[in-house]
Amino acid sequence: MAENAESRAVELDIDGKKRIFDIDEPNLPDWIDKKAFGSDDYPYEKKLDDDEYEETLEQLQIELVKVQFWQQKTGKRIMAVFEGRDAAGKGGAIHATMSNMNPRSARIVALTKPTETERGQWYFQRYVATFPTAGEFVLFDRSWYNRAGVEPVMGFCTPEQYEKFLKATPRFEKMIVSDDIQLFKFWLNIGREMQLKRFHDRRHDPLKVWKLSPMDIAALNKWDDYTEKRDRMLKETHTDQAPWTVVRGNDKRRARLNLIRHILTTLDYEGKDEKAIGEIDKKIVGAGPGFVK
Repeated sequence: MAENAESRAVELDIDGKKRIFDIDEPNLPDWIDKKAFGSDDYPYEKKLDDDEYEETLEQLQIELVKVQFWQQKTGKRIMAVFEGRDAAGKGGAIHATMSNMNPRSARIVALTKPTETERGQWYFQRYVATFPTAGEFVLFDRSWYNRAGVEPVMGFCTPEQYEKFLKATPRFEKMIVSDDIQLFKFWLNIGREMQLKRFHDRRHDPLKVWKLSPMDIAALNKWDDYTEKRDRMLKETHTDQAPWTVVRGNDKRRARLNLIRHILTTLDYEGKDEKAIGEIDKKIVGAGPGFVK
């Protein structure tokens, strides 16, 4: 990475071409703006209509409320793990899922970096402490899968810890599912130009600038490293008991709707309205490795 001391400009290798990207420059470069929505071979040319999105989302959220009533009646425990590229829309998808659920029995887990005590514990220990009790729906804004992506890419764990994690995780998740906890694992994917656009949008929006971390800047030239770790993670931890659901997120609206549809389609809850749920868009949602490049 080449860096300008005055501006944080970086030189990126995009499809074999050298591109300069300065996140502090107010104007988004044309080479990003023109390719962002269609990056990663996204199958649509424009965003889903806003009115259609809002109307459909309301119907799906009504179904989620039904899920909570069913959980309270049956004691069913549900966990949903949200992972993905930086700026892929994890937070927005979590908000869309939870915004009309009862917060007494639905909660978000977003752990900060481990304390000194936690670093000395079994790696999964601090996550287990947040697992759902009877009737709870827990959504993880990032999870134990930090050790499959950001930690090895940024040097926050050793190669031995990384390899141990990949071997241990399928066994760990098998225990979760065997204890009758419904586990969803979502990987939200976006194209590289779309990620750069969203980083730029955050930098220049005073209401969203807090979302842009120094880690995001440091990772600008590590796209291929993250891709390699993503592919291995999906290969090693996509199992029959705990499969990965991959969601293409260049259009946040389609991503949110289809992610929620997947949850509702999977669950066998009381009062389920199949017509209200609708059909999952298979151009947007796929299973495990191989769905995205």
